[in-house]
Amino acid sequence: MNGEVSRQHRTVLLHEAVDALVHDPDGQYVDGTFGRGGHSSLLLSRLSERGRLLAFDKDPEAIAASTRVQDPRFAIEHDSFAGMSRACAERGIERLDGVLLDLGVSSPQIDTPERGFSFRFDGPLDMRMDTTRGESAADFLARADERQIAEVIRNYGEERFAVSIAKALVARRQSGSPVRTTAELSQLVARSVKTREAGQDPATRTFQALRIHVNAELEELEQGLEAALALLKPGGRLVVISFHSLEDRIVKQFIVRHSRSEIDRRAPFAPVPEPKLKALARIKPGDAEVAGNPRARSAVLRVAERTGAPA
Repeated sequence: MNGEVSRQHRTVLLHEAVDALVHDPDGQYVDGTFGRGGHSSLLLSRLSERGRLLAFDKDPEAIAASTRVQDPRFAIEHDSFAGMSRACAERGIERLDGVLLDLGVSSPQIDTPERGFSFRFDGPLDMRMDTTRGESAADFLARADERQIAEVIRNYGEERFAVSIAKALVARRQSGSPVRTTAELSQLVARSVKTREAGQDPATRTFQALRIHVNAELEELEQGLEAALALLKPGGRLVVISFHSLEDRIVKQFIVRHSRSEIDRRAPFAPVPEPKLKALARIKPGDAEVAGNPRARSAVLRVAERTGAPA
């Protein structure tokens, strides 16, 4: 990039996601992560004049970008998709025809040094999706004890050397020089990680873990999935794009759990409830998309359809 920071966002699995989502042009849909509007723009092009789209995003920059969408069928909430139930109730939306969740971090967030998401650029160690509220990654590392830091890095980053990294972070803090920038964290992790995976920066897992923790990403994903299930009408679609194994595991297990007919052992002779979801597809980006956008290589798109009567 010749030293220039690229902030262009390429929407991953754009057509595959919208094709799977929109089955009724007159329906009401949710785009849980507006980002820079890639999915929302294509989605609106597929809707009739009666169709409606409600988007969500925690990032103030994404909310600012959404002002370019001048369409009476479109509305957006400065909130996490975990607040979907509240937002729909306030707008009088009782049932949805589809919910799209595009998880992870957008290219503009990663490529903006001031946001602190990337070890490739030096900047303040922030990592908050919503910069107007909450605790930054630097603030968390400044107050958390060694056990808490190690748990976050191990549980959310699946990092084998979590304890060593946590010890080094606390030792540096006790010396009077706590980690406050992405470069400082990256260098400390590089000294603490004894072996490195081929082609992966040693700081990758730690940065992922802190970002997930600071933004409560996995908790919000679970809340958003439950809200979507409750709001989807029969035949409505749930479409989720995830970018790492922790997210995808939650989505997969959620779909599997609600695709089964389970007998209540406390009432073995009661009618067996019908499954609430039917898994439809698991889609990976094609070679051409990965070649044009390397960040797409880890993406997994899962599609499920609401069955039976809404909860």
